[in-house]
Formats: sequence, C-alpha cells, structure tokens
Amino acid sequence: MAAVVLIAEELAPSAVSVLAHDYDVRAVDGADRDALLAAVGEADALIVRSATTVDAGVLAAGPRLRVVARAGVGLDNVDVAAATARGVLVVNAPTSNIVSAAEQAIALLLTVARHTVTASTALKAGRWERSRFTGVEVQGKTVGVVGLGRIGVLFAQRMAAFGTRLIAYDPYIQPARAAQLGVRLVGLDELLRESDFISVHLPRTPETMGLIGEKELAKIKFGVRIVNAARGGLIDETALAAALRDGRVAGAGLDVFTTEPLTSSPLFGFENVVVTPHLGASTAEAQDKAGLSVARSVKLALDGEFVPDAVNVQAGGVVDEDVRPLLSLAEKLGKVFTAVAGGVAASVSVEVRGEIVTHDVAVLRLAATKGLFTSVVDERVTYVNAPQLAADRGVEVELIVSEEPCEHQNLVTVRGALPDGRRVSVAGTLTVTGVRETAKLTGVDDFDLDLNADGVLLFFRYSDRPGVVGAIGTILGEADVNIAAMQVARRTAGGEALMTLTVDSSVDAELLSTVAAAIGSARGHVVDLRINGS
Repeated sequence: MAAVVLIAEELAPSAVSVLAHDYDVRAVDGADRDALLAAVGEADALIVRSATTVDAGVLAAGPRLRVVARAGVGLDNVDVAAATARGVLVVNAPTSNIVSAAEQAIALLLTVARHTVTASTALKAGRWERSRFTGVEVQGKTVGVVGLGRIGVLFAQRMAAFGTRLIAYDPYIQPARAAQLGVRLVGLDELLRESDFISVHLPRTPETMGLIGEKELAKIKFGVRIVNAARGGLIDETALAAALRDGRVAGAGLDVFTTEPLTSSPLFGFENVVVTPHLGASTAEAQDKAGLSVARSVKLALDGEFVPDAVNVQAGGVVDEDVRPLLSLAEKLGKVFTAVAGGVAASVSVEVRGEIVTHDVAVLRLAATKGLFTSVVDERVTYVNAPQLAADRGVEVELIVSEEPCEHQNLVTVRGALPDGRRVSVAGTLTVTGVRETAKLTGVDDFDLDLNADGVLLFFRYSDRPGVVGAIGTILGEADVNIAAMQVARRTAGGEALMTLTVDSSVDAELLSTVAAAIGSARGHVVDLRINGS
C-alpha cells in the first residue's frame, strides 16, 4: 500500500508530480480544521504552507504521520515541539525564497525612493505631477542592513551594485565575514544614526520582536527610508506611524505586518508608505523551489533516509556527500549491536576511523542511535526521537573520531557495555566498486567477518566441532528458509566460533531457539537489515 501524502494547500504542479509517481497524493483544505482532522488520520506526510495550523491536535489525529513539511521558510504555524515529542520530522524549504525575498526588499526600497506607486496612481487618475514626486538617488547613500543572514547577504550584494555604502547590524556574524561581503559591522544605534536607507532581514523571535520601536526610531537619521520584507512585528508599527507623521521617516516599504492578513492600518493612510500583502515568496520560481524542496524531503523521510532540511533533528543540516552513504551503515550497525547484545546497553560509543574523519561525521552517532532502538521499542524510531529514546533509558551515546590508520578506507565501530558487565562490539565499512556501494560487516566482538550487511542475519556462538553447518542447514531447510550466505569465524580450532548466516526470509523466535539448541548455542540472534523489513 502506497504511503499517503496529504497536501493541505496549493503546491507547485512540479512538486505534486514528483510525489504522485510514488505515493497516494490527496488534497484537503487546510483552513477547514474539521476536514483536516478527518483527512490526516490516514496520512503519512502532511504538506502545508502558511494558512494551515499544525498543532498538537492535528498531530494527535495523525498517528501515521512521519513528516510535516512547510513549503516555505517560516514555521510559525507548526508546533515543532509537539511534532518532536511524537517523533515526527518537521521540514521546510529554507532557501527556496531567499532570492525572491531579497529582490522584494530592493523593489520596495526603490519604489519608496522614487515615489513610484503614488506617481503611478496620480497619473492613472489623470494628474501629471512631476514636481510633486521628486525622489532621491540610491547611489552614494548609506544602506543599513539589519541582519546578515542568507537574505540579508543577497540584499547587500545587490545593493553594492548601486554604489552604496553598506553597514550592518548582526551580533552573530564575524567582522571578517562581513568584510568579505564589503559590509562594515556596527552596533544597532550606529546603524540607525548613519543610514539613509534601512532594510530589515531578521527572523521573528522573542528577541527580535519590536527590535525597532519608539526608542530606536528616536535615534534615526532624519529623512531615513525603512524597508521590511522579513517578518511582521520586527518594527513597531505604531511607533513607525508616529515617525512618519513627524517626518523623521521619509518613507517606508512594508511587505509584512504584525498581524496577517491585514486590510486596515494607520500606515495605509500615508502616501509615502508602500505596502504589499506578504509577497516576498510570491514568485513562480520561489513557489517551484519550495514545492520541489519539500517534495524531495518528504520522499527522503518516507524512505527512512536522513533529511537535511529537518529542523528538529540533532546534527541536522547539510551532510557531506562523502558522509551520507555511511548513514545507512551506521544505522545497520546499531541494529546488529542490539541484536547481538540481546538488550539495551548501559553506554555506547560510535567510533569513526579512516579518511572520512576529515569531514563532520557527527550525524553518524545519530544514525547509529536510531538503529540501536529500532527493535527495542514499540513506537517508530526516527532521526527525531532516537536521542530522546536513548535519554529516557539512560543510555549515553558517545562519538569518538580517530585519525589512527585502519585496514579499511573507513571504519565505523559501535561498542557498548551491558548492565551485566558484558561488552559487545560490531564494526563495518563501506566498500565501493565502480558506482556500487556495499555495506560490509567486518567484525562482531573479536571475530573478524567479511559479510554484506543486508537481508536477515542470524548469529550463533558455539563450540567449534564437525557437523554444525549440516545441522543448521537441515533445520532451516525443513522450515523452508533458504541460506544465501554463511561465514564461520573462530580464534582456534575447537574453540569458540561465531557463525553468521544471511537468509532470504524472516526467522521467528521458536525456529531460532530450535537451531540454537541443536548446536549447543546458548542462544541465537536475528536482525533484519532489509529496508522496511521487506
């Protein structure tokens, strides 16, 4: 049965077509809460934009939900904490509209500088009033950029082409980075005093709400023009109206407001104020980028893969292309560790060695943690809830990165101590032949192996002696379980041996016990490394 992707708001056709190929795509009006609650019950993924509220109630009504995707940048309408508690990935499209938003800010700035809207309105009304609409040039002026994030940087780069002097306020960026952009970092008060134009490019947080209020507007350079195409509420609208009224602010361009949608405001009464209804991301290109971005993230999430744009995943962010193939290996090693250990360890370390350590490999600890708990708990284990599952059980998962040489190009080892004092370790590597990548199991405890980490694996420890292979083959054959591969590792002839088998179908606990008893093994272990268990 195909996974259900529920689209609650209009999505770019290109994104819908990407999803429709593999999933059961359904639509619902996200603004109709009753309809949303009814439809989300069968959904594995929910895609929204800004008009649909995804709160704890919606999440509770969707027990199958694995991912909530916002086709845009902000997540004001998604309860990320509630989603995290339920192990649901939350993704957005953080770079989809950055060009469009930067261009919107520039459009507003130029429009305010040249009275474009009011002049157009007058001429359409039959009035030719050239002298009334004398504007100002941008060249040679000081432009203050409040926030040098991705959009702020794009805005600054484009404004530099106008021959402006660029200054910026951003306490989280290094002066050297600003200098590379041709921007001088200053304090907020200095920016307010020196700027002829101010453009705001900050996220909406408790710290940034009302950042430019009455006190700040009292410090501005007389005749400044202010633009906000970022988030509503960053500029106190009442204080801005007062500054416009007394002439301290010569004009403002606003694309966002404290409360949206907004159809009435004192700001609308000023001729020198240009307003637009939150159009920063409203370009065909931005909508396509946002839709395609979240469609790709949804596909990754539904396939159980790591999602770089997940906002509620530890070690989230861009994963190096060289590290990405090791995610599956680390998760499989976590699964094998738990199977061989026969329970949850008191402490675990994930050691990474080889050439790969020149990259950031922190995400491999997360992948291994996900594998550790997949067969331990009844709930679905994801990259989101795996750290919390470990914390709830008092299991600390440590990452060890070693530059010591090893016999493999890259080696990942999961080690742990069990409550009874036993120590267990499993190790694996990724081999590449042409374009084919193969996850290999290279060791269990002190036994060396060379086995594909795939399919259903059986592990048995026993005293090395003749006839064991035949006994196992007979029992599994009578149960119609086909052996695809087998490997025996031992330290000395007649000593303890480890047999690892790859079989083509699932093996239940009863059959596993029968085999173990027949060969004198204390117990057998089974782990299913197939994708989705199939």
